[in-house]
Order: sequence, then C-alpha cells, then structure tokens
Amino acid sequence: MRTIIIIPTYNESKNITHLINALQKQFKKIRHDLHVLIVDDNSPDGTAGEVKKLQSRFNNIHLLMGQKAGLGVAYTRGMAYAMEHLGAEVVFEMDADFSHKPEDVPRLMAEIDKGADFVIGSRYVPGGSIPKEWGTRRKLISRFGNIVARYLAGIYHVRDCTAGFRAIRTSVLRNIEFADLGVKGYAFQIALLHQVVVLKAKIVEIPVDFIDRTEGESKLGMKDVIEFVLNAWWIRFHSLKTFIKFLVVGASGVVVNLGFFTIFLTADINKYVASPLAIEISIISNFLLNNFWTFSRRKTKDRTRIRGVKFNIVSFLALGVSYGTFVALSIYFPNVAPQLHQLIGIVPATLINYFINANWTFKEVGND
Repeated sequence: MRTIIIIPTYNESKNITHLINALQKQFKKIRHDLHVLIVDDNSPDGTAGEVKKLQSRFNNIHLLMGQKAGLGVAYTRGMAYAMEHLGAEVVFEMDADFSHKPEDVPRLMAEIDKGADFVIGSRYVPGGSIPKEWGTRRKLISRFGNIVARYLAGIYHVRDCTAGFRAIRTSVLRNIEFADLGVKGYAFQIALLHQVVVLKAKIVEIPVDFIDRTEGESKLGMKDVIEFVLNAWWIRFHSLKTFIKFLVVGASGVVVNLGFFTIFLTADINKYVASPLAIEISIISNFLLNNFWTFSRRKTKDRTRIRGVKFNIVSFLALGVSYGTFVALSIYFPNVAPQLHQLIGIVPATLINYFINANWTFKEVGND
C-alpha cells in the first residue's frame, strides 16, 4: 500500500533532516511502500535545500514548493499532489517539529491495516498526553479549541478533533471537495474531519504523547484562532441548514394543512374526514418543495416518482401518528378547538418525516 507522509514546512531547517532520518528508521518496520512529501512554503531559512540534500540519499523523498498561505492550503496542495502524482493510497498528516513522534507512525499505520479509514493520534484519549511543561494558558487554548470543535461543530464522538497527526485513506479524500472547505489555516483540521464524519468513514483514535518543539517557532497566530472559531460556527450552521429548510417547508405545510382543513369544515365535511384529506394535500405540497429545494443538491439513486412514492409511504406513517394524536386529543379534550388538536398532531409527524425521509427517501448515493 503506497503511503505518503505529508509534512508542511516553513523555516524548519533545524528539524527536517533529523525528522526524515528518524522516519526512514521507522519505515523499515512497516511492510508498505512509504514516502515523505515535504510541502515547503518557500522557507527563507533553507529548508528546501536540506530536503534536496536528503533526496540524493533517499529515493522516497519528494519536495513540493509553494507560497505561504496557511496550513490548510499546504495540506490541500500536498494531498492533491500525493493522490494525482504519487499514487497515494494512504496519506499522513504530520508536523515537522517532532511534536509527533516518528515511533508512532507504525502504530497509526497498523490501524489502517485493520480497516480504519481515518486514524487520529489522539492526545485526549486514555494513554494520550500533552506536554507537562505547558503553562495554564497553553493548556486552556488547546482544550478550548478541542471543545469548540467537538460541541460547536458537532463532532461529538471524536475526542481530539484538532490533532495534526493523522493517517487517512485516499478513497475517503477523493469524495471530498477541498475547495468547498473554505479554510486556509489550522481550521482545516476540523473542516476535513467534519467532512469525514459526514461520509461516515471509520474513525479510530489511538493515544499518543504530544511533544513540545525544541527547535523553531510555532506558526499558530491570532488569525488562525479567529478562522478556527468562525469555521466551527459555519460547520454548525451548515450541518443544520437542511433541517432548517425542512422546517420551513414543514411550516408551509402547516399553513396548507390548516387552510384546507378549515375549508373542509366550512364545507360541512366531517372533521374526521377533513383531517386526513388536509394532511394528504400538505404531504404532496411538502414533497414537491423538499424534492426541488430542501434536498435538491443531493445525488440520489431514485427517480422523482420513486422518491414521491417513498415520501408518501413515510408520510402515511406520519399521518397515522398525526391522526392518532388528533383523535386522542379530540376524545380527551372535546371542548378544545379542533384546529389546535390538528396543530399538535403535526409536531411528531414532522420529526418522523424528516429523519426517515432524510435517511431513506432523499438518501445521498454513497452515504451509507
């Protein structure tokens, strides 16, 4: 399995030679075709020159140059190059400053061999650690970033969302539109992870000890922090956008439902007949709006008429819940306006409609 370890660099001349030599020792323990891709942002300290010296010794060292534009841009460029030009089946994210121990590379690779799609070298699972010498401020920044990613961006089940030591199958990466991530700096880490979660890839975390750098300087700046938090908010909004649209459609369905229900009552149609008729009309209205607006960007395997049939099947289930609620309320609260009973019955029906239709009727191809 061809595996490319991608290492973004900027002014890492003091670390890069030692790191590559250490990695070459670890490669001997792994029964795969391993390479190192240095993505250097035109470092003025001669990092690229050090890499070129190493290329004369090792035939598995690659160098990709570019302008300094942020960690996310470097990784995007590196991953694209690894897949398109180096035939990568697995790529690693790894820092150049020995924050990630080369000795842990075989451990991450072992999880890929066991079937994982995305392996995280995690500081925040049992057995993992952060540097003891970190001060309170540094620890709080690290914890805060991870909390923001987990709870604001909604990546709840991953313990270390901001980790920069990861092994990823390219079969997963090929399903991600990197241009749509819209990030340049450290926010790339959670933006990419969120997409992997959406794809329902198999994510595994293994404990690692994060080591503080001894050479060079950290590249994390305030601009990166701001982008990170804003991106977490955007992920949360984007993940709820479909549901918000569904609720808007549902609200229009409520208007249609109650409107026709009132019309039928005015026409002296029995309320027990008027209720399901009004519900069915709203079902048709909801399907058309959801099909051509809410889920319009999803690539589904079914044609419109098949989706329409599925939507109606789900809606009949919701109809049973809604109508059952209506009947029960009418029996136990006969003096309350029937429109209120009808309105209350719509609530559980809406939730059932969304979760089943989103995961069945309008299920996106490949989203298993």
